[in-house]
Amino acid sequence: MKTSLKLFILAASALFTVSAFAQEGQPWIHDPSTIMECDGKYYTFGTGGGGLISEDGWNWYPGAVRPGGGAAPDAMKIGDRYLIAYSSTGGGLGGGHAGRILTMWNKTLDPNSPDFEYTEAIEVASSEVDEDCDAIDAGLFMDPQTGRLWCTYGTYFGFIRIVELDPKTGARVEGNEAVNIAIDCEATTVTYRNGWYYLLGTHGTCCDGVNSTYNIVVGRSRSVTGPYLDNMGRDMLAGGGKMVIDAADRQFGAGHFGRYVEDDGVEKMSFHWEADLDRSGRSVLAIRPILWVNDWPVAGDLFEDGTYEISSVRRGYALELAVDFVRQQIERKSWRVDPNEPIVVHPNQKLKDVIGTWPEGPVDARIGDWMNRPHQRWTITAVLEAGGYLGGQYYKIQIEGTDRTLAATEGAEVIVVPEFTGAPEQLWRMEQLIDGSWRIMPKAVPGCDREYVLTSIADSTPTLAKWDFNNDNCKWNFKRK
Repeated sequence: MKTSLKLFILAASALFTVSAFAQEGQPWIHDPSTIMECDGKYYTFGTGGGGLISEDGWNWYPGAVRPGGGAAPDAMKIGDRYLIAYSSTGGGLGGGHAGRILTMWNKTLDPNSPDFEYTEAIEVASSEVDEDCDAIDAGLFMDPQTGRLWCTYGTYFGFIRIVELDPKTGARVEGNEAVNIAIDCEATTVTYRNGWYYLLGTHGTCCDGVNSTYNIVVGRSRSVTGPYLDNMGRDMLAGGGKMVIDAADRQFGAGHFGRYVEDDGVEKMSFHWEADLDRSGRSVLAIRPILWVNDWPVAGDLFEDGTYEISSVRRGYALELAVDFVRQQIERKSWRVDPNEPIVVHPNQKLKDVIGTWPEGPVDARIGDWMNRPHQRWTITAVLEAGGYLGGQYYKIQIEGTDRTLAATEGAEVIVVPEFTGAPEQLWRMEQLIDGSWRIMPKAVPGCDREYVLTSIADSTPTLAKWDFNNDNCKWNFKRK
């Protein structure tokens, strides 16, 4: 093989790997803030100033603007304004532990908007050179129960603390004393769900590339000021913490958790990988689904190309091409047989055995008993040029070994068309839900500007309908084949 051709194949293989498991574009960032949506675009800020912008949530490029430099910012929308918190030095930076947490406001995150102008930064917390807490790694939290605003901060060099801020001004509430809530972690933030306050922090070693042992852990409390205990009852003030995510196969150093609630039952977590082997070992933005297992957050899975059984949570029946069932010509054996009769291994039914019986044009889709037959096996492949959505890319869903493609139609129905054209109605987003099942959604429905998801309206009938997390008709499972 010629060297140039070999290099091309290797590069193409690497591109596919990157596209399947990492954000596209130029997602270089460290300590990303919680992702914010502003006027149809997504924003995140990082250490050192600046940050990333995405129009679709999958392709990310530099362009976000944040003055002040410093480290580890966070962002939150309050009313019609955006509050940004960041730290100036701290964390042992510059040879000491003295630092400051500052906040500032902006009406928009779009640097090209005429309304784009940050207010003057104000100090809300600080630390001295020899203090037992570093004022770095700010994390913002608005308590949905009380409307009170909080900020966590601190690193491995001492305690993690929480302090109350004024949601109208972003300033520290006068007279409020910071409370110690954890040790042995950094890059903390608080979130709330089902009566529990969750403290998420980054544990392990930072800033050592592929050798960073960063991982994200969590404890929970009935009070925003703690105590935060993990699943074994260990206090985070004593070093406790339940694992949320650690390393992947080719990405290392998961840190700086941010929660993004996209829809009812659809949640994403943003963080960075300290090193991505498919991205020159650089620190990159990462996005994963959040699962809630026994009221504990756990990182979900990214969808992977492959051949699958697609089954409805409603009944467990499988999505299939609506064609006549073709019986396998294998003699039925009695259970009363000669025990010495030779064993024969029979193959599964093959595509070539049945495809000649299928209609040539568009065919309906239906749902039926799983029999591992060719009309039930779906090959799902990422369409690299189709862009994506927050944390994922679009896929085509095809009968294995054919070009027959699942598509949305006018009237919010589904059909299997003879070939893939790349049309929006043939592109699908796969999003893992907080209970571990999946939502399957077409990029567009012809003649309709509303969002619909693949839905089972009866045991045998797939269609498109409004999303309802509390309805098992809207949920699907995948089994790799």
